[in-house]
Amino acid sequence: MRVLRNAGAIAAAAAALVVLSACGGGSGNGTAESAASMAGKAAYNPQPYDNVKDGGTLTTALPEISPQFNLWQADSTAYTRSVWNWYNPMLITFTADGDAVYNPDYLTDVKADIVGGNSRITYTINPKAAFNDGTPLDWTAFEAAWKASNGKDPAYSAGSTDGYDRIASVAQGVNTRQAVVTFTGVNLWWQSLFNTVLHPKALSPDVFNKGYVNAPHPEWGAGPYTVARYDQHNGAVVFERNPKWWGKKGKLDTRTFLQMDSAATINAFKNGQLDAVAVNGKDQLAQVTGQPGTELRKGPTLQVDYFTLNGTSPTLSDVRVRKAIMEGIDRKQIAKFHFQGLDYSADPAGSMLLLPFQKGYHDNIASVVSYNPDQAKKDLDAAGWAVGPDGIRSKNGTPLQISYVNTGDDAIGKAVAGGLAAMLKNVGVKVDIRQTPSSDFSKIINGKQFDIYYSGVSQGDPFGIAYLCQLYCSDSQLIKSGVNSPALDPKLKAVNALPTAEEQFAKASEAEREALKTYGVLPTVNLVGISAVKNGLANSGIGRFFTTSPENIGWQK
Repeated sequence: MRVLRNAGAIAAAAAALVVLSACGGGSGNGTAESAASMAGKAAYNPQPYDNVKDGGTLTTALPEISPQFNLWQADSTAYTRSVWNWYNPMLITFTADGDAVYNPDYLTDVKADIVGGNSRITYTINPKAAFNDGTPLDWTAFEAAWKASNGKDPAYSAGSTDGYDRIASVAQGVNTRQAVVTFTGVNLWWQSLFNTVLHPKALSPDVFNKGYVNAPHPEWGAGPYTVARYDQHNGAVVFERNPKWWGKKGKLDTRTFLQMDSAATINAFKNGQLDAVAVNGKDQLAQVTGQPGTELRKGPTLQVDYFTLNGTSPTLSDVRVRKAIMEGIDRKQIAKFHFQGLDYSADPAGSMLLLPFQKGYHDNIASVVSYNPDQAKKDLDAAGWAVGPDGIRSKNGTPLQISYVNTGDDAIGKAVAGGLAAMLKNVGVKVDIRQTPSSDFSKIINGKQFDIYYSGVSQGDPFGIAYLCQLYCSDSQLIKSGVNSPALDPKLKAVNALPTAEEQFAKASEAEREALKTYGVLPTVNLVGISAVKNGLANSGIGRFFTTSPENIGWQK
């Protein structure tokens, strides 16, 4: 499942997921790296469980402690996932190369076969597995996740229905500790599903949508850690070892997330308050380089940053205006804001589906729109927006003015905002920049309190094609443009039913090109991640698709 991130100040090293940073890279020492050149590098200090010390603490920062703690719900973000993974079941994790790893503390066997032309997956659940309230973790937890996410009941505001909408049934197997999932047709990407599950008590639509808001519900969790303290006012979540855990003991004594704007995190790291920090840009890199007891970890991330144009706003309801605005944006310059001084280079991102270093990737935006200020001016002329004496266009006495909200105090975010305003002024569009704290991210993005917004979307696994509909179907809860076309839904939904990956890659690219012609989203760049961490932090950092269970995180012996 894809999740949203703030593009300006992005989370620092966090266990159990690939950690992303909004940073750049450019000329530096003249030997700029790329995602391809770093493809085989591990930047998370992989260590076996027995080589990690017992005890210790780990504290990092997030731009926000998301108010929605339910990862399955549409208002969840990447920061929801950072927290969720520390106290809820992680049934499936991934190696850096994207190979699935089944956690034996939850699953004793996983079997996939084809029956009557349909994929059937049988999950055999560890008989010791139980939620913290004593409810057995059995097949009904799979059923609950499916029912909330299959799209059949509009009362559920699900983060993604992709894959779950192709499941024909979830049933008990030989006993309650076995879940049998049967699809309609073949599903190539079934490993993207049920990486976690949902407590059956959270299944009612009201509880599913609202029950987790500012309420983490540790009693509905299950794992090596549980919530020790949640401080909504001060922005903190603290985890401690779970006395009800049946599996391998967690290495850390405590794990803490603190809400901080990006600019504050560097000083917090240098004074010892944080153990790891995302390095956003050359200025922050200079501050942590040479810091005693510190190492830098660098690698390609799973994040694509992009502009969202709110087609439900009066000014941007005209597709000609949205197209012209995109033609006025120089994506190469946006990339330079991120990469300058970090010895990293990358072409602008051409797709929201797959990352440039993945098989099947294609630059789909190139045939839809490109940086062309002269064409932008012509399109705005044709749409009836005339240039005024101050260079700003107007129509029927109304100036062509759009709002841009920049969340957080990150220098790169501010550079993107200022650069965008200058680019669009060149074609006659005035951009009003509003600055808000990073803790407002969920409120701004979910409330569509913008005309144009810059954010990031992060993959949670290697199966990007599986989430085509989450991006571009008309009922998408992820993309906030409001212009995804219902006419394209059948074509989008048909892609994942194709029998081979090659066919899906080709048809997905074709469908994405059509979806991009609504001019609601403009992908800009696949980010590089740089983290500064205290020496010895194990199994945490930047490792492409690498994820791991919380008990493996800690400090190397």
